[in-house]
Amino acid sequence: MSKIIANYTSRRSFLKGASALGALGVLAPSIFSPRFAQAAVNGEVLSGCHWGAFRAVVKDGRWTEVKPWEQDPHPSHQLAGVMDSVYSPSRIKYPMVRRAYLEKGRGADVEDRGSNDFVRVSWDKALDLVAQELKYAKATHGPRSVFTGTYGWKSAGKIHNSRSLLRRLINRGLQMPNVTHTGDYSTGASQVIMPHVMGTLEVYEQQTVWPVVVDNTEVLVVWGADPIKTNQIDWLIADHDSYTYLEEFKKTGKKVICIDPLKSKTAEFMDAEWVQVKPQTDVALMLGMAHTLFVEELYDADFMDEYTAGFEKFLPYLTGETDQTPKSAAWASEICGVPTDKIKELARLFMGNRTMLTSGWSLQRQHHGEQPHWMLVTLASMLGQIGLPGGGFGLSYHYSNGGTPTSDGPALSGMNDGGAMEGSVSIPVARVVEMLERPGEEYDFNGTCYTFPDIKIAYWAGGNPFHHHQDRNRMIKAWQKLETVIVQDYQWTATARFADIVLPAASAYERNDIEAMGSYSNKATVAMKKIVDPVFEARSEYDIFVDLADRLGNKEAYTDGRDEMDWVRHYYEQAQKQAASKNLEMPAFEKFWEDGIVVHPVSQAAKEYVRYADYREDPLLEPLGTPTGKIEIYSKNIEKMGYDDCPPHPMWMEPLERLDGPDAKFPVHVNTGHPNDRLHSQLCGTVLREGYAVADREPCMINPKDAEARGIKSGDVIRIFNDRGQTLAGAIVSEDIMPSVIRLYEGAWYDPVEGGKVGSLCAYGDVNTLTPDLGTSKLAQGNCGHTVIADFEKFEGELPEVKVFTAPKNG
Repeated sequence: MSKIIANYTSRRSFLKGASALGALGVLAPSIFSPRFAQAAVNGEVLSGCHWGAFRAVVKDGRWTEVKPWEQDPHPSHQLAGVMDSVYSPSRIKYPMVRRAYLEKGRGADVEDRGSNDFVRVSWDKALDLVAQELKYAKATHGPRSVFTGTYGWKSAGKIHNSRSLLRRLINRGLQMPNVTHTGDYSTGASQVIMPHVMGTLEVYEQQTVWPVVVDNTEVLVVWGADPIKTNQIDWLIADHDSYTYLEEFKKTGKKVICIDPLKSKTAEFMDAEWVQVKPQTDVALMLGMAHTLFVEELYDADFMDEYTAGFEKFLPYLTGETDQTPKSAAWASEICGVPTDKIKELARLFMGNRTMLTSGWSLQRQHHGEQPHWMLVTLASMLGQIGLPGGGFGLSYHYSNGGTPTSDGPALSGMNDGGAMEGSVSIPVARVVEMLERPGEEYDFNGTCYTFPDIKIAYWAGGNPFHHHQDRNRMIKAWQKLETVIVQDYQWTATARFADIVLPAASAYERNDIEAMGSYSNKATVAMKKIVDPVFEARSEYDIFVDLADRLGNKEAYTDGRDEMDWVRHYYEQAQKQAASKNLEMPAFEKFWEDGIVVHPVSQAAKEYVRYADYREDPLLEPLGTPTGKIEIYSKNIEKMGYDDCPPHPMWMEPLERLDGPDAKFPVHVNTGHPNDRLHSQLCGTVLREGYAVADREPCMINPKDAEARGIKSGDVIRIFNDRGQTLAGAIVSEDIMPSVIRLYEGAWYDPVEGGKVGSLCAYGDVNTLTPDLGTSKLAQGNCGHTVIADFEKFEGELPEVKVFTAPKNG
């Protein structure tokens, strides 16, 4: 766990082509802006990003080095890619329009999207086109014809929040009811099921804090998670404080168990016991443990009686009374591959020690993904340790350094969407393709029947659905139903290549902003200072949207009379007032902007926080937010919904497809976990790729038995395929993955050999050419990115060139 990042100078030469900014209708600066808004010509600039705070060294107006913030306990190596992204060959340099669209108009030759045939246009032309199309949609197709459900990690920053700014454009600029999304691809199933079970969202809430875990937990279970890898990043600015606590826990020598189809970085670092489980069978394994606890009379019956509801309705299923199949350890072993004796041993170990069951979100990104975390809560309830120091369960220790004690600092506000107009609707985020395929048709979601809107225009900013959405070929066909696709980004992602109008946004390092450090810790408030001026003709998100609002006739309503630095000052001063109400002092804005960061104090009480301690101490005065006020093992609300794919208590349910499943058509499961060297698809086109690519492709980990059977060795290029699609990848043969499972990280850029053609071979390694696009169930409609089986073979013949990391011709 290196704590040093070497200074890095980009290997790439970068043309400093003159920008046509003089012709742009930029905002007049406010009286506060000039002394703060300028990029440095020479010197060091403190800023921040998803990967942490850092100091940027600027020489002659060019960013030349990146240094981690000196108080970062575990800087991410990915910071080198952050700097490189500014000067990447995949930068979008100019406004571009698809040739057929420009020459023939909306809806022209939609099958040509993805062919990379673009024409450079002026900013005025591009913005006029966008405004024209938005006005057309409102006048011709009416409300709910423009989709702004843009989803993705965007960039850190409270002002240039592309998602909020885009929706604000429709709400205040176009003044039309919006179509957005609800939920996300990370936790689609759990954030719907957990409120039914625990009365709260759970997945984005503070955990029992790490100091308490270090002191009290005797057995730490890491189930389908890899915090050493994923805590490099944060939705805001990463603090990386969880690494300190993981190191402390390791030094105690206490038991750590990782349950996973592959040996994770966390398992390796923590010297953990690795329990290999077949993918998608975790519910069966949990049921086997629960059955053992019940039949051996080990479970905490008193806890179940006092703090849970519906256990008596779950028991007949567990014991087999309802289906003549006891969910015994032997039954579970046949499904999950963990030996019967091991399942019983784990159940007894968990019960006999203060055990913290931590789980990642991978378990719920699969068909019937509502079941795993529901069953995990049921198992934790049977252990009887929820609400005790170091016991219970946690669903966010792997995300944004969850479990790091929360400071007393103010909650930093940010740009809002301006207020949705009456008639605005949202769809479950992962149902975007189905929405395009089935306009006007009904669908179920969390107990209600809704109707898909008829979308004519999609406007995407700060996201890359041609990375994160499943079943790429089905998606390409659905995209052809749109009359106009507008993409605003700073990289030539696959989504940008499938657009009609492409607007070059500035990166987060070419504009001014403000952001909090630590989604859970709220450790500090950080000035995200502009490091360098935007390259080529890139413009900040805010300026782009202001100019569009102006063309729509509602500039003042959009801006509230503020420019970029006015907004930065506004939100900082709001935080100042909130801090004062807590008797905390924050410096004047000028001092803050000069220093670059304000670190907030942490109370002793925050360092001792135990999740659900209040509920355990007094369940009557501190009830949960469920209908019964208790942990709901059985949900009467879900029972009333009558869904055939989501029963009212946790169950083992056969997924669409799985390894060794009854209808398995292909012999291997494809593990699609988070990458170690990028944030989803962000930074894929940077220097970081030189450290992990195999034969210039995305690496695929293969067990030696599977490799030998196919005559494959490390360094070979393989073709992975199923009925949905095909992709190339580079082989890494390793014992760190179980047989019949291969690992191909999500986030690799889609690079079709035949651009835009349905079924084309991906030359680089996009795993979503293989995944199915279906909802977890009618309840949550989450994505099923981990429900995928396929086959693979050594690639023979001439290797196609990887082209996705350079701009299209004319771009």
